[in-house]
Amino acid sequence: MTQDELKQAVADAALAYIKPKLDADTVVGIGTGSTANLFIDALATIKGLISATVASSDASALRLKRHGIPVLDLNAAGKVDIYVDGADESNHALQLIKGGGAALTREKIVTAVAGEFVCIADESKLVRTLGNFPLPVEVIPMARSHVARELVKLGGDPVYREGVVTDNGNVIIDVYHFPIAQPLSVEEKINNITGVVTNGLFALKPADVLLLGTPAGVKTLYPQ
Repeated sequence: MTQDELKQAVADAALAYIKPKLDADTVVGIGTGSTANLFIDALATIKGLISATVASSDASALRLKRHGIPVLDLNAAGKVDIYVDGADESNHALQLIKGGGAALTREKIVTAVAGEFVCIADESKLVRTLGNFPLPVEVIPMARSHVARELVKLGGDPVYREGVVTDNGNVIIDVYHFPIAQPLSVEEKINNITGVVTNGLFALKPADVLLLGTPAGVKTLYPQ
């Protein structure tokens, strides 16, 4: 199977996973990225079964609205019952690296509120140690150089993501050559750097379930 076929398989599996949990009061959180886009397209086929959605990016909100799926601001929604999103990497504890699409802050906010976080990914994203994928860090623009220097002290190789402005008006620094053996402490250390909005480690609140696309079918994984 191609990577696109694996992504489609996990998007379809996510729809099948959440469908029995839905009712007219359900608010579904929607992530950002290519796999999340496929899930949005699948969700459109049963949009009458849910109350509304909360999107983690302007791009996802636009795609939902084009399907005629109601989108609420999180403050208005007040809750998110189930959040479905992809990941750039996952370890076996379902701690993730996210933010390749620069939506990490809003993704992390929706994750914090969600009753259940369903991660969808193809098997290439499952790793033993996080960090082969560069770790995104959202930064207040005036603090970019300061944050980069602090990231070097932590052992990383920070690179400014040229030409990218987040939906929040900030910039992204990607940290390369940065294996993350202890995601919990690293997430906290980076978030404590003045000028950092948040970073792309989802370790303090990992996924609850990972639907992993493989050539043998979609596997359902829980934290180990």
